[in-house]
Amino acid sequence: MSTLPLPIHFDPKNAQVWGYRPDLARLALYAFDLKRQHAVKGAGADSVKLAVVPIDVQEDFSHPAGTLFVAGRSGTGAVDDAVRLTEFLYRYLPLITGIFPTLDTHFALQVFAAPFWVGPHGEALGPHTLIVADHGGVLNNIGLDGKLILRDVKPRPEMAWWLCGGNYPWLVRQMLHYVEELARGGKYTLYLWPPHTILGTPGHAMTGILTEARFFHSYVRGVQSHGEIKGGHPLSECYSVFGEEVRTRFDGAALTSKNTRFIDVLLGHDVVVFAGQAASHCVKSSIDDFLIELVARDPALAGKIYILEDCMSAVTVPDGAGGFVADFTRDADAALDRFRAAGMHVVKSTMPIADWPDIPASLAKLAA
Repeated sequence: MSTLPLPIHFDPKNAQVWGYRPDLARLALYAFDLKRQHAVKGAGADSVKLAVVPIDVQEDFSHPAGTLFVAGRSGTGAVDDAVRLTEFLYRYLPLITGIFPTLDTHFALQVFAAPFWVGPHGEALGPHTLIVADHGGVLNNIGLDGKLILRDVKPRPEMAWWLCGGNYPWLVRQMLHYVEELARGGKYTLYLWPPHTILGTPGHAMTGILTEARFFHSYVRGVQSHGEIKGGHPLSECYSVFGEEVRTRFDGAALTSKNTRFIDVLLGHDVVVFAGQAASHCVKSSIDDFLIELVARDPALAGKIYILEDCMSAVTVPDGAGGFVADFTRDADAALDRFRAAGMHVVKSTMPIADWPDIPASLAKLAA
């Protein structure tokens, strides 16, 4: 088959419309017309199963009006990424067996939210700052420049009743363990983010043009459209869809567990394609966790993974003067180098699938 033309309902300008909502009833009619016109088979007939995993392509990350827009260095990163990923999904719709978007899902008070914390005299903390442990086991709030803002910060005492049965000393000890485990594992420093993708807010929704493409695929190919929820545990960050950053308690008990169910779902496919936001955080962490599992099972499995490098951007925090307070682009680039070295494939969405390295021959033939 040749690639499909972009459907009549698709307008890339909708990527710039906050809260764009496709007409799903009309979309279903378009889908049936396209299915008949191009004789597209149901997904269950695929001889080679291809999964696409759009990581956290939600309004708060994907639109400039979002609370945590992933602008990259270009300033329009996630908007451009959404257009390219949408076009990829439409062009290769007959080859894509399943689309598995992840949805970062948060609440008001979680460990990475500034209102979760207070200073020694009840002071409020601000976003885009860090929490670190000093050698004396004291948690401190520092700026992105490393300068001390507040010493001896703690979780808010009034939260203990719903977090740990009122045992505030346990909560304080757990937070010290959490920050120390992040450092010990070489993970991110605990970063206090602005409120984002909070359940029930407009920013939690999947960005409109990708919602449209996701359901159009579902209607054409007769396969259910699922969403993988992550990020709701109050005591751990969850950049990765496969599990929280710290999964243990200070007393040795388990805090959370790995999402092996979703790992098994993806490994049931012959090709797995990753894209989404942000390249420096949730995409990177998800692929890192996936890679650990692949290596444990069979390192050769890394060869079935493809990463659309032009459909993701890194987190940047502008300084208001043309530069950046924080720029995580190098972290994203280093992760891609590491994934290549492990045997994964980093490609562009505009490169024909038939030309992707090591693609199954039968899939290459269908894509040609």
